[in-house]
Amino acid sequence: MAYIKKILGFLFFAFAVLALWQCAQRGSPSGGPEDITPPKLTRAEPENFSTNFKSEKIRLYFDELIKLQDVQQQLVVSPPLKHQPEITPQGGPRKFIEIILKDTLRENTTYTLNFGQSLVDNNEGNPNSFLTYVFSTGDYIDSLTLSGAVKDAYNRRADEFVSVMLYEIDTAYTDSTVYKSLPNYIANTGDSLPLFELKNLKSGTYALFALKDQNKNNRFDQRLDKIAFLEDTISLPTDSIYLLNLFKELPNYSVSVPSYVAKNRIIFGYQGNHEDITIESLTELPDSVQTVILKDREKDTLNYWITPTDLDSIIFTVSNQKMELIDTFTVKTRKLPLDSLTLSSGVKGKFNFEDTFSVLANTPIASVDSTKIGLVLNDSLIAPYSYSLDSLGNKIDFDFDIEPNQSYRFAFLPGAVTDFFGIQNDTLDYTISTGSYADYGNLRFNLSGATRYPVIVQLLNEKEEIQREIAATQPQTFEFSNLNPGNYVARVVFDDNANGKWDTGNYLKKIQPEKISYYPDVIEVRANWEKEENFILVE
Repeated sequence: MAYIKKILGFLFFAFAVLALWQCAQRGSPSGGPEDITPPKLTRAEPENFSTNFKSEKIRLYFDELIKLQDVQQQLVVSPPLKHQPEITPQGGPRKFIEIILKDTLRENTTYTLNFGQSLVDNNEGNPNSFLTYVFSTGDYIDSLTLSGAVKDAYNRRADEFVSVMLYEIDTAYTDSTVYKSLPNYIANTGDSLPLFELKNLKSGTYALFALKDQNKNNRFDQRLDKIAFLEDTISLPTDSIYLLNLFKELPNYSVSVPSYVAKNRIIFGYQGNHEDITIESLTELPDSVQTVILKDREKDTLNYWITPTDLDSIIFTVSNQKMELIDTFTVKTRKLPLDSLTLSSGVKGKFNFEDTFSVLANTPIASVDSTKIGLVLNDSLIAPYSYSLDSLGNKIDFDFDIEPNQSYRFAFLPGAVTDFFGIQNDTLDYTISTGSYADYGNLRFNLSGATRYPVIVQLLNEKEEIQREIAATQPQTFEFSNLNPGNYVARVVFDDNANGKWDTGNYLKKIQPEKISYYPDVIEVRANWEKEENFILVE
């Protein structure tokens, strides 16, 4: 915890320095000094920090004309109110705003209204970023604070406007409270810095959460929201600074109503892990009817392929053995065309030395006749190859010697591929070309610091899409050869359960997401360059 304090303290300092540096920048002369002063609160009715508050209406007056921008999203009331306050005027510029409270307020409670960046001056749009209105329905204002930061467990950049929530741990509190009830206190991170500060808190024991609250109801919706939770409880007052790790849970299992989308295909949409799902027909199918189930390559959908039948309907059970859940569905036939075999290349754009050439099918592949597939090098030489049939991905992967500055053509004669329904391909050609080794760069990483294995070292592009990855169970040099020139982001996944992928967390099971450590800088890879980086990992 002391180390986290030190790191966060440094972050606070760095952000403050950056802010001061930006404020100190000067623009070009434009006929006079630019107005950079935000509107100031000059008077409030009732007064700010009032006690024994009983009013249903608040007025705030300013020293210049002001406008409201996106106030419904940016206004944060702590503790949250059941009904959003009505704020007027929403139209043209005024020197005041009026807030009408629609809730019955709790007794002996300190309330804070934080306006975020929503209140700006009329001319330049300078926001009053620190405007809060505080009052208490009791005899005094609570004054304790709690601060920290929110990071994303998977992405390099944190989300904007993350809600940070405190729930008092009392006799009514359970693990399901965050799904059902409003928090006792709430604050937001900003649109640029992932920092939070909860103010005007009372002493007590609390549970701390963060939500990327998509439907803005101040409750956790597992289907939509990201969540972060602190495993330990918090006792206020405290001088600790907290770091929250925001993640999206895998959705709970569910299955949607299946339907025919072609004469030979029924789709079963689902949420959860498809490997736990079993689909069975309660209707006795004729011996002539054959079926096979494949996961859709892109969607959370199971494709139930079936040879055409005259049955009017089929009754299915869909079960999840891990959760002991069984659903029953009746699927009625429809007048639809057949899905026919179509083959396509898995290579999009330039073929790189580290790529695998694959041919993808839209219907289940039953067999491949390699005597009807030829690999031609530079339009003249027959080249050797081998292949493997990936039944899960419903594709054919080809392996062959890849040389620079060459053109390769795969020729498929009719009947090279036969699908589950006995349909075969027509004549097809796929041409791919390679460039020079000098067109690419090479990058090596050495890991040090707080290392532990197994790990997965990943390279991402600037859109944070995974381009390459290397898994390791023991120390080694991580070499990424023949990279396209460009900017890359590197990260290390601590694969604690050794399953070869990053695993998210689960709040109810009290599982935190697997840790990811990002290389601090964007790495430029140039053509015909070699680069070596030392990646120092920090717990």
